[in-house]
Amino acid sequence: MVDPNPSTVRFTRSREELLADPAGGGPERRRALAALADRWLTGLLEDAGADRTGIALVAVGGYGRRELSPGSDLDVLLLHDGRGDIAALADSVWYPVWDAGIALDHSVRTPDEARRAADDDLRVHLGLLDARHVAGDAALTAQVRTAALTAWRTQAPKKLPALLESGAERAEKHGELAFLLEPDLKEARGGLRDAAALRAVAASWVADAPHEEVDAARTTLLDVRDALHLTTGRAGDRLLLQEQDPVARTLGLLDADTLLRRVSESARALAYASDVTWREVNRVLAARTGPVRRVLRGRTAGPERRPLAEGVVEHGGEAVLAHGAQPARDPGLLLRAAAAAAQAGLPLSRHAVDRLAVECPPLPDPWPPAARESFVALLGAGRSALPVWEALESRRLVTRLLPDWERVRCRPQRNAVHRFTVDRHLVETAVQAAAHTRRVARPDLLLVAALLHDVGKGWPGDHSLSGEVIAREAATRMGFAKDDVDVIATLVRHHLLLVDTATRRDLDDPLTVSGFAEAVGGLETLELLHALTEADAAATGPAAWSAFRDALCRDLVARARAVLAGRPAAAAQPIDTARLRLAGKAEGGFAVTLEPLSYGAEVTVAAPDRVGLLALAAGVLALHRLTVRSAVADVVDGTGITVWTVETEFGALPDPAAVREDVRRALDGGLDVAGKLARREAAYAPRRGMTPAPPRVEVVPGVSETATVLEVRAHDGPGLLHRIGKALAEAQVSVRQARVSTHGAEAVDAFYVVDGNGEPLAADTARQVARTLEKALS
Repeated sequence: MVDPNPSTVRFTRSREELLADPAGGGPERRRALAALADRWLTGLLEDAGADRTGIALVAVGGYGRRELSPGSDLDVLLLHDGRGDIAALADSVWYPVWDAGIALDHSVRTPDEARRAADDDLRVHLGLLDARHVAGDAALTAQVRTAALTAWRTQAPKKLPALLESGAERAEKHGELAFLLEPDLKEARGGLRDAAALRAVAASWVADAPHEEVDAARTTLLDVRDALHLTTGRAGDRLLLQEQDPVARTLGLLDADTLLRRVSESARALAYASDVTWREVNRVLAARTGPVRRVLRGRTAGPERRPLAEGVVEHGGEAVLAHGAQPARDPGLLLRAAAAAAQAGLPLSRHAVDRLAVECPPLPDPWPPAARESFVALLGAGRSALPVWEALESRRLVTRLLPDWERVRCRPQRNAVHRFTVDRHLVETAVQAAAHTRRVARPDLLLVAALLHDVGKGWPGDHSLSGEVIAREAATRMGFAKDDVDVIATLVRHHLLLVDTATRRDLDDPLTVSGFAEAVGGLETLELLHALTEADAAATGPAAWSAFRDALCRDLVARARAVLAGRPAAAAQPIDTARLRLAGKAEGGFAVTLEPLSYGAEVTVAAPDRVGLLALAAGVLALHRLTVRSAVADVVDGTGITVWTVETEFGALPDPAAVREDVRRALDGGLDVAGKLARREAAYAPRRGMTPAPPRVEVVPGVSETATVLEVRAHDGPGLLHRIGKALAEAQVSVRQARVSTHGAEAVDAFYVVDGNGEPLAADTARQVARTLEKALS
């Protein structure tokens, strides 16, 4: 066995001491790790015993910037002037690095080869921009670095568009770091690669980024990556859920949410700095050769000094302050400029934002009507409002306008259904609501309620209740009349009421519709709530809405509109006559049909009534990968009839004959539904490290006159509805109606149940059934 190289032993020992130092960390440790690697590689080159003339070890990339994290590669270039022994010399340096278990990204090139590689590969060229001499012939390093910088500057019209394009491709693939629950700290938009790209732009001398914000954001993300490497014991840039609490503790932060908020703030700073910088690149290169490309939001150029609003003009493709604008004497200019920019589809210039932040005084309380109208115009601009909003956020101007905004700013949402942080979700909801302003009488109330509907998530307890209080205060501060404030507060308080009632309650029960209509209070509010519900779902993500939910919500709105217009609520309806005829024609009381719908299918099962019929039918549907959205059950002349509304998990609808046969086999005892579902559930068990919250079953009072309502909240999985039906059957209760809702991986299902006489359960019995069902699902 060969003894370890002495310099390698010293490096390994010193590195372990550095990483174990609890007082170490941050930029100082990264620089210390780079200096340690420099000494080690220098020693390895000296140990090779070769003439050092005409060779040089060069650190490139993150190592060249002295930004070594605990798990970072050593990115090294061995330069030479064509000497014949370079292969053996390279091996004498590379092999000790590999033997030490240190990741190495290496290359061996002459200066001409390095220049050609840079011309052909953007990443190689970017690495050379950060080239730093480590050992050997410093003149050789200087030659290559100078050539790389010179080529970068002279080829800027070609290289910068390629760099911009690569950033757009990364954003498309990895998403936006600021809004992800498990972000990639390096590749996502607003991550470390974007920070490196801004350095490359600065090196081109075409434009420069705002250094203070960029440097602070990059330092934060590097600190988080360091902690991630130390916590997991491996290299990586993906901040997974199960690693976030340990990483937060390593950094001395309160919890994982605090960590994600810090990451989000840094990512947003980098993303905004990138937008500002690339706009300037676009402007400069357009003056030389034409626009880079229209990747950025807004226009690339426009008329000189076109007026947009009082004190606001368009110049160079941005909204800027007019020469005569006086922000110090004009409190409304902040919102007027923001609204003018958004309505014109322009970004608000960074210089204008900085000046407004410093000079513009706070708005009076309440706001003047003109300021309120500007705010509504900003929200009503739709997608064009986003870059303007981010510009205001860059200087915390939103918090100045809405003090309670700080509690939701960059706050993560621990829900796979949500695509965004709380604050961005609110803005996205307003963006979506802007598309619905033509269908409501008061678009201003819709837009403001959309922006505020989840503002209570920054406070403990039910966010709808706390949000109502905050929204009432905010709307009053904005200068809305008392009646309008009441409407906004009602919308925030009940922003979940429409979809929850439509998907979890029996719409044929008059008490359901009358209770919903009473909570809404009026036709105008009902109209606004319907639009807000759709905007909220669209802003949340694709899993939050479906054609089936849309149909249910429209049905409930139509019924509530009739009640609010003075017409009586619809009476409870039995299963329709077509189902009765099906039961009458069923051979031996048994029949199964499957009818395609625009949003799935309707499955009807008719069979001799028996305890557990719903559970068996639900199990068969699950085996055929049909997701149940609702079910209604009744008994007609001894025949149990259940009508299911279903969607496929994936692919086409199953063969109706196969479903029919499996239902028959299940009823005859020839199909082990429970066993097959148990095996499927085991195959889809939660991944290691994830422990779902325990199920909860509650008795919901006052929502039905004809049945007892049990609401089940549980982690979704194959056969969940079968297990629920089986447990209810064992408790000797019958299901008359089921409303099934799935949010991401969580199910919220409501069951209307009756006893053996078809009556609602006694209070004590209902509580006992709820506890029994909860235990069966645990």
